[in-house]
Amino acid sequence: MKIKAFLILILFFISTEVSFSQNSEYFDTEKEVFWGINKNSWGGLIGGGVLKFSNKVSDNMYQTIGLEAVNIKHPKENKYSSALGYGRTFVWGKKNYLFSIRGQYGREMILVNKKDPQGIRINAQVAVGPSLGLLIPYYIKYSRNNKMEIENFDSTIHTFNNVIGSASFLEGLDELKIKPGINFKAALNFEFGGARSATAIEVGFLADIFSKEVVMMPTAKNYSVYPTAFITLFYGRKY
Repeated sequence: MKIKAFLILILFFISTEVSFSQNSEYFDTEKEVFWGINKNSWGGLIGGGVLKFSNKVSDNMYQTIGLEAVNIKHPKENKYSSALGYGRTFVWGKKNYLFSIRGQYGREMILVNKKDPQGIRINAQVAVGPSLGLLIPYYIKYSRNNKMEIENFDSTIHTFNNVIGSASFLEGLDELKIKPGINFKAALNFEFGGARSATAIEVGFLADIFSKEVVMMPTAKNYSVYPTAFITLFYGRKY
């Protein structure tokens, strides 16, 4: 319902943008490049990185091409301290990491333009594109017969008290599997700054839709669709 209400709000803004948008040659740019960091409801403290290129196609419309690389965490993930690892932590029940590499093509409409350098430009954006899910096995350091073993987590053979901690992320990199999918994004962008450089805050909703269920935690419910609310902090240049 939240996503539907957000999309209705964007459509309302777009339908009335002629009344709100204002033209200013000083802030009229043909191309824009923004890069930033993402925080989302599936991604932990920092979700990942974002790159966006925009080209003007009309007075109040930009064509956008985006690239995102983000970490997706299962909602049941919790870190625990090991009884054997002197403060080392691990995620009990985690079988795989999931990263999403997203390509996006879309449109960004200016709803409210800047009148002066202290103003705020408000844009509405929709974008869609392919997602490549990178599924990488999660390895732990495990105590077995008084020896430390590095193994992919398996709830059928591992016990909680014998886990020493998480192993290096690189341990499972050579076992990477690709999960194809698509993504859809709807967002509002609030831009601050001058004529040639700017910062921006983008908030909205995004969904990764994979062709099959992606198993991150075998002991919990897993999904093929990962909807998320997000906020991205951008810095960029205009040309």
